[in-house]
Amino acid sequence: MDNIVLIGMPGCGKSTIGVILAKKFGYHFEDTDLIIQRRAGKRLYQILAEDGPDTFAQLEDDVNGSLDVHETVIATGGSAVYWKASMQHLKSIGTVVYLRTPYEELRARIKDFETRGIYLPEGMTFRDLYDERTALYEQWADVIVDSGDGPTWDTVERIAAALTELN
Repeated sequence: MDNIVLIGMPGCGKSTIGVILAKKFGYHFEDTDLIIQRRAGKRLYQILAEDGPDTFAQLEDDVNGSLDVHETVIATGGSAVYWKASMQHLKSIGTVVYLRTPYEELRARIKDFETRGIYLPEGMTFRDLYDERTALYEQWADVIVDSGDGPTWDTVERIAAALTELN
């Protein structure tokens, strides 16, 4: 396993868990949302509000599809699973881990919908988004690990055990 790619809903802990997982394995850490923000020169919610969801989607697809890293934990944005070519690229360079988190837990965690930068197609509720993406996360995942039910370190240990079993 050269890289570990974390996917899941906003608020599932990809960035937080990713940093700890990188330390555990002695890997680098990349957060694709931060790369998108650096490329655009603005925050995610600003990209969505000012440039629109299509521009955001193109940026996310470009970033995920062009990552060239090794021994890195990659925390993707929650909408990464919509873009087939970039997800195929991520699968080709790493093991994809879906951090499955119950809907109710996500709703409790996310307090800042307006400034969070969540790619939410018009007319969809967060519940609709959750239901739609769950199938995509499961489709792309090499490993599914439950997060949100205990301390972050426990989730990191479950990921490490699942990756060891996989290899």
